[in-house]
Amino acid sequence: MSTSPPLRILIVGAGAIGNFYASRLHQPSHALVSLLARSNYDAIVQNGGVLMRTRDFGNYHFTPEGVFRKAVDAAKAGPWDYVVVSTKALPDISDDSDAIAPYIGAKTAIVLIQNGLGVEEPYRTRFPQNVIISAVTVASAEQVEPGVVVQNRWTRISLGPYTDGLGVQGVLSVGDERTRRFAELLTAGGIKDAEVYDERMLQMVRWHKIAINAAMNPSAVLSGGAGNMIMAKDAELYNHLLSCMREVFRGAEAVLGVPISSKLATPERILESTKRNTDGRPSMLLDWEKGAPMELEVILGNPIRLARRAGVEMARLESMYALLKMAQRRRKDLSAKSKL
Repeated sequence: MSTSPPLRILIVGAGAIGNFYASRLHQPSHALVSLLARSNYDAIVQNGGVLMRTRDFGNYHFTPEGVFRKAVDAAKAGPWDYVVVSTKALPDISDDSDAIAPYIGAKTAIVLIQNGLGVEEPYRTRFPQNVIISAVTVASAEQVEPGVVVQNRWTRISLGPYTDGLGVQGVLSVGDERTRRFAELLTAGGIKDAEVYDERMLQMVRWHKIAINAAMNPSAVLSGGAGNMIMAKDAELYNHLLSCMREVFRGAEAVLGVPISSKLATPERILESTKRNTDGRPSMLLDWEKGAPMELEVILGNPIRLARRAGVEMARLESMYALLKMAQRRRKDLSAKSKL
């Protein structure tokens, strides 16, 4: 890779996950990474970068090529070889595919490091000719203060090209090549478990993570704030979580047309592992507690709709989705009234 000019990468969403992977991708001989930052822009600029405290790579200072607050400035600094979107996926609130349009050139590959199902489709609709790389990560990281990121554990990221979600149109060779190149950059930056899959298998990885998120996240909110370990150790909630995960597995197999890979953990194995995760508090619970919008559509709504079109009902997920949509709507309405 060193014989080629360095690739230029823009990170949209300079939060914990965005900054963690940005700091590993940024290697001046291979890749130059810039950040589009919002709430933490001032801190990053004042500190000359982002302070990283990581379990796997120690403590270090990440100095990006550029830091932008305004979209127009990031657009002017292009062209970009890769635009990485690592924001929360909230399609019921905003269309991020429209927001990144100023940064996308004819040869820009779009990398989506976002939770949930169906996150790729708005980008595919808006950018039909661009390479889209779908990414699923299990890394645990948090921004403990503006411009200071802590990586708690894990680095794994799974990558695959996206055309239509099934790959029935065939994986475009350029998409496959751009996906491999992005994985090589991560590997060169020390991410030893950057994994490349074909399109259908990557979507299976997404469904597998949804089995965890769609079970744990809403249940934590509806149980009054119980963490993952507490829920997994409770007999009634264990059965509930197990049933939720099995619903998702059935939906995944119907949508993808193939059984869940034996290489992926079973619901039972996931829950046994969860019993040992002493600090697990789902992101949806954290959002609910601070009054932020929850990722209801991509974690619950989209899986429910996709499975239903394939002939599978997911009754437990449907109930949680309906309850949390109403709870979020009522909280928003009450907040608006309190400001009158």
